[in-house]
This record gives sequence, structure tokens and C-alpha cells, in this order.
Amino acid sequence: MVRESKRSGRETALSADRIIEAALRISDAEGDIDRLTVRRLAADLGVGTMSLYSYFRSKDEILDGMADHVLGRMQLPPEPDAGPAGALRTVGHAFLALMREHPSVMRLFATRVTSSRVALRGAMEAALARLVDAGIPGQQAARCYGFLLTYAIGFASYQKPRPWGRGDRAASAEERRQRTHFYASLPIDEFPHVVELAGDIAGLPSDEQFDAGLEAYIDATLRTLQHARA
Repeated sequence: MVRESKRSGRETALSADRIIEAALRISDAEGDIDRLTVRRLAADLGVGTMSLYSYFRSKDEILDGMADHVLGRMQLPPEPDAGPAGALRTVGHAFLALMREHPSVMRLFATRVTSSRVALRGAMEAALARLVDAGIPGQQAARCYGFLLTYAIGFASYQKPRPWGRGDRAASAEERRQRTHFYASLPIDEFPHVVELAGDIAGLPSDEQFDAGLEAYIDATLRTLQHARA
């Protein structure tokens, strides 16, 4: 009787937001939305599976809700950007921060298309507005948006299983040193270039590498804009 009372209390406190937050917590911890099941989600929340169906008709609806929750809350700094270059950096780093905070979003982007106004407003309209307001023409702004989004998804996907690239982790320096040693210790007659560039290769998943790629794209975009105005 006591157990039933507690369960009823939990189910009474259940909400769509609480379900989505739990789903994100599980998916981000696993790094894979395929590991998320309705049964596991219900167990995490301490409710029966049928309780979840009162809010979402299927796992697909839960996944859509996860995308809405994350994309609709993408944060862009309130300060105005210093021209096109500043806007490109702002949006690029915002996308990377989003992928890092919620790794499962990378799979959501790769497997689903959202038509949610909440998601479109947070992760598309706001980003496009920053680019256009900074002086990037509409068509070019859309192309920049597409590049920055896919670049962040690709880089975050590459970096995730290579945590020594993260500059915000205390253990990164030692892990990077060990990885450099691994490459440098390979047979030089078989891997001459890998051995020579061991430190640079170990740094490929680093934050500096992301910035280098971003700056290269910014330089190319600025040249394109300058040429168009000539």
C-alpha cells in the first residue's frame, strides 16, 4: 500500500518537461539515442511505461520533444557582433557548445528533421538573424549557417571519443601526451609521416583545431563578401 502511494505521487508529479529532461539525461550519458527505450525511461522516472504514453504517443514523439527542448534553448551571447567575422565565430561556437552540452543532439540532427517552431526559432531563426544583422547577405548567410551547423556536428562527433582534445578537462593534457607518445612510438619505416607529426595528429580533436578550421572558413567568407561588393 505504501509503495503504491509513492508511485502514485510520482506519477502525479510527472510532466512532459520532466520526461524530456530524463530522456536527455539518459541519451547524453550514453551518447546514443538508440540506447534510450520507453521502458528504461519509465524506470528512471519511477513510473509505469503507460504513464509516459499519456504525454507522448511514441518514442518518436519523445525524440522530437528532445530536439525541441535543446534547439529551442540554444544560447547566443546578447552582445552585438563585431561584423561578419564576429557573427560567424559567435554562431559557430554556439553550435559547438550545444553539441557538447547534449551529445545526443548530434544523432538527432543526423536522423531526424524537425518542423517545430520552437526549435526553428531557437537554432535557426536566431542564428540567421545574427549573420544577416552582421552584414552577411541572405543567401550567403544561409550557406554560412549550413556550414557552421554541419562543421560543429562533425567536429563534436570526432572529438567526443577523443576527450584529450577538450581544453576544459583537467585530464586532457596527460591524455594528449599519451596519445602523442602512441603515434611517435609507431615503426618509423612504416609510418614516417605519422611519427614526424605525432603531436599535431594528437591535437586534431583539440579546441584549437576547431578554431583553426573556423578561422579558415571566416577568411574565405570575408573574401567572398569583399569580392561581391567590388
